[in-house]
Amino acid sequence: MCATLILAGQSCNQSAAPLLLPRLAASGSCNGHYFLAIHPIHPPFLPPVPGRRHHHKTPLPGARGRALVPAARPQLRIHSAPAPARGEGPRNRPGTDQMGGGSGGRGKGMPRAMAPVEEVDVAAVRYKPAELQAPHLTGFPLRAFVWLLESPLLGPLVTSILKKQNNMTQMLQHTVIPERPMFYPEYPPQEPERGVVTLGDDRDPVDRVEEALSCLAPYDPSGRFTSADEKNPFLYWKIRDFAYAYRSGITTPSAVAELVIAGVEEWNNKKPPMPMLIFFKADDLRKQADASTKRFEKGSPISVLDGIFFAVKDDIDCLPYPSKSATTFFDEIRPVEKDAVAVSRLRKCGVIFIGKANMHELGLGVTGNNPNYGTVRNPHSVDRYTGGSSSGPAALVSSGLCSGAIGTDGGGSVRIPSSLCGIVGLKTTFGRTDMTGVVCDAGTVEVASPLTSSVEDSVLLYSALAGSRPMDKLTLRPSLLCVPNLVSSENSKILQSVKVGKYTEWFHDVPDNEVSNTCEDALNLLCSTFGCQIEEIILPELEEMRTAHLVSIGSEAFSDMNAHYQAGRRTEMTLDTRASLALFKSFTSADYVAAQCLRRRIMYYHMEAFKKVDVIATPTTGMTAPKIPPSALKGESDYVVSAKLMQFIFAGNLLGLPAISVPVGHDKQGLPIGLQLIGRPWGEASLLRVASAVEELCLKRRSRPSTFYDILKT
Repeated sequence: MCATLILAGQSCNQSAAPLLLPRLAASGSCNGHYFLAIHPIHPPFLPPVPGRRHHHKTPLPGARGRALVPAARPQLRIHSAPAPARGEGPRNRPGTDQMGGGSGGRGKGMPRAMAPVEEVDVAAVRYKPAELQAPHLTGFPLRAFVWLLESPLLGPLVTSILKKQNNMTQMLQHTVIPERPMFYPEYPPQEPERGVVTLGDDRDPVDRVEEALSCLAPYDPSGRFTSADEKNPFLYWKIRDFAYAYRSGITTPSAVAELVIAGVEEWNNKKPPMPMLIFFKADDLRKQADASTKRFEKGSPISVLDGIFFAVKDDIDCLPYPSKSATTFFDEIRPVEKDAVAVSRLRKCGVIFIGKANMHELGLGVTGNNPNYGTVRNPHSVDRYTGGSSSGPAALVSSGLCSGAIGTDGGGSVRIPSSLCGIVGLKTTFGRTDMTGVVCDAGTVEVASPLTSSVEDSVLLYSALAGSRPMDKLTLRPSLLCVPNLVSSENSKILQSVKVGKYTEWFHDVPDNEVSNTCEDALNLLCSTFGCQIEEIILPELEEMRTAHLVSIGSEAFSDMNAHYQAGRRTEMTLDTRASLALFKSFTSADYVAAQCLRRRIMYYHMEAFKKVDVIATPTTGMTAPKIPPSALKGESDYVVSAKLMQFIFAGNLLGLPAISVPVGHDKQGLPIGLQLIGRPWGEASLLRVASAVEELCLKRRSRPSTFYDILKT
């Protein structure tokens, strides 16, 4: 018999939890002997070594984290094979995890042991394609499944069986991991970036934005205020377009505000409900716009961001609105007293906030499904998801209603919706932005980051938002805050020296080759134009990385919600959120520590890869925007889709690495495709440089969404 295990997952903050569903298939045997092996890309296992290093005492992180879930590939099979000779251990095969039978090498009941990470032969690692099967649940089946998971008697039994069948128990509880735990991302010292301008963490945001502005190519309005069929096709109005229009008297922030209000109200009144904003006050928007208009009339705008319209995800504090994280009750237990630091920095620059954007409840999902307020629709095709959990921010930017938005990313929640909606999503290094005033401010995987329509606007927004909080400066020791000098004479030379890492088998392990081929075409164009090189790399233990991320974000999320969960608030949550939390509740402290040991191993592999390459490239998602089934509007659990959407995002969150999604084209249905670039720790400037080059080369491959609001009509 062959036991095929399926790991399905959703995400947190960007995700909802995975639910693991077993399937048994008949198989023959050979001489009655069966051997258990885990295929994907696990390292070789050795007998336990005496004298395992003691864990250093490290403060446990606070709660929280977002987005989540595991991708799906672990396939556990019982292999038929001839029995080894008496006394002989299990036959070894390079690149696979070896687990002996009862008499094979270790003795009955002995745990398996991972080789120290420095001794793993990376070249021998073999990639195993994903094989995932899981049900799509809505309506009564979903409700019944949640009831089963939450049952005091049956719930623990079900989650225990599911985790064992998906190798999570074996990986976390029956494996000797020689590395000490890494409770938050730790990085070796980084080399200074080339061709950058240092902004400084402690400078005023207005001064930083002005400095970043000087690093951009000179603004030419003649190339912007033209028809779309000319040489430079127009797609989105950029921040500098609005600044020019305000300064030259073409329009005013107050006039633009009326167009924004009309667009928001039109979208909010659609049937079925699909609001991009959860909280919106037209009078407050007019008040902010009038103040900005008066500054322009006096000839004293605060910065290039003055009068620019932005949205804020509903898990980030922004007065005068509450922060509900798209629940129906969170404002009752967590009142908002002031702006989050990220919001405060933008407000100092004169930004106009249009309201609190919709999201997947508590960030525990990557589709954007939300029965509480209505599910946001993708502006490129209103019958499809935006991705999540920053669904509202992505839809608002994609539809043209605002120039940018602040989202949170703990499991792809900025990058996934940016990719599906055809915009730019930057996920900064963990600790680069101050999380004070963000609902999920105490986890080890989450950051607040910008969503914009262009890389240029990401540079400007990043320059205003960035700046670590004092505690993170002490513990994380961030490198200098920089932006790329895109007008430097060295820019082309720097691009020519860039080496792009690509794990080819992983890169192309997607359901539709159109996604990976489009991304590969963009990379080839980058190399042929600027002289970059693509280097083949191998990233071992991808399954361990997914599991470690799931346990980390899940444990932190549940810790954050535990008191309210135990007090009975879970019944006020959506069904997919409750399913996720039921799984997270089953993780033990030992599971969490084991996940942090795995984090250190995965960090080692990536730091070794960055000795060879400057950035790592993957598709942002494994698929384009999925359809919204009519039955899903009251709740949905589709772990196959969630796993495909999250396939490439884990390193950015578990390891805290900076990453960016750049639109590089569309599939045959006209749905956007994003290319993800992952950078070295604190390497946002270098990442933005490469992203800017990719965007420029792929500009003509982008198209406006079918739902678009031209709020800078001239």
